[in-house]
Amino acid sequence: MKIDRIETFVLKAPLTGGDRFYSSQAPFGERASLVVKITTDDGLCGWGESGVSMPVDHLATYIHEVLSPRLLGRDAAHAGPIGHDLYAFSRDFGRKGASIDALSGIDIALWDIRGKASGQPIHALMGGAFREEVRAYATGLYYTEADLTDPAGAADRARALAASYLEQGFSAVKGKVGLLSLPHDIRRMAAVREEVGPDFLLMTDANHAYNRHTARIMGEALQELDYYWFEEPLVPEDIEGTAALRNTLSIAIACGECEYTRYGMLDLLKAGAVDILQMDISAAGGLTEGQAVLALATAYHTPMCLHVWGSGVAVAAALQLTAVIPPIPHTAQPHAPENAPLFEFDRTRNPLRDDLVEGGFPLHNETLQIPQAPGLGIEIDEKALGRFTHSHRTSK
Repeated sequence: MKIDRIETFVLKAPLTGGDRFYSSQAPFGERASLVVKITTDDGLCGWGESGVSMPVDHLATYIHEVLSPRLLGRDAAHAGPIGHDLYAFSRDFGRKGASIDALSGIDIALWDIRGKASGQPIHALMGGAFREEVRAYATGLYYTEADLTDPAGAADRARALAASYLEQGFSAVKGKVGLLSLPHDIRRMAAVREEVGPDFLLMTDANHAYNRHTARIMGEALQELDYYWFEEPLVPEDIEGTAALRNTLSIAIACGECEYTRYGMLDLLKAGAVDILQMDISAAGGLTEGQAVLALATAYHTPMCLHVWGSGVAVAAALQLTAVIPPIPHTAQPHAPENAPLFEFDRTRNPLRDDLVEGGFPLHNETLQIPQAPGLGIEIDEKALGRFTHSHRTSK
């Protein structure tokens, strides 16, 4: 089961008109993903995904020019030793960022191969699932062009979006803050709470838009509105400030999507900077590193809810790891969000998520099923793959 071929597919799907959206940091005019395919000499193939939001074309170059020569001919079953070797090789120049993004997709693809070779889903290879389904929350309430030109009307538009998530059957939603002024964003979040009522689970994500002072103001407002968590209030470098904010506020602080590997996550945990750890396995090291981070999270008694972004490959990989997250802490009947994970389910338009995987990820009673087929448990729609492929490279 030697690695015979490594392929990368830069996938892009333009967003037009009302599908375009904003976070606090950037406009989104397209969906882009880097999908990795590894094929062995006996014909097995595995799929992975690299990166979150960086230029995916650069990741493809890194994979083929730097990593592929160290991969071809190796035993695809040895994801652990391969990941250790690739990290050690790049340690002097790539402990975070592109090198770990690239490694993540390779690691996921190797786990997919191993699962297919054994006829088992990845969660079975990781020791067995705690759950067969997971409660999903809607990531939405993004900004639109209208919010930028007419911020006074942003609260009404957020209210209408919140109503649409109710109609879709969700009882948990995460909204964006940080692009508009504090008064406008506080009014947006207040309008959402008024629309959905007191029993609806609400979270919010600033994408590190605030300084220590403004984060405290927003956090106090969110507490009053009974929001469950405040995600990435400060820049990821300010671990000390995040820990201080956590000690000041009663709302849960969630972060981790901008950190890499077990070492970055350990920094957050040791500093007491996080209530909910949000690793993204397609960026922070893959499924192998996901297991290591999960061990750290349980040792620090910290719940883990994965950050999920990208194509259907990333969603499937995140579902496999979510299956093995234990209740933190254990109870006889775990419930999300108290001690069982929630699963991030982005509701903005993403053909790379909805069309790339055969059958997609149907939502039933606000839950997603954990795939049970071998490996990642998915099949790639080859026609959709061809339709979205912007560039394709092969190393062999």
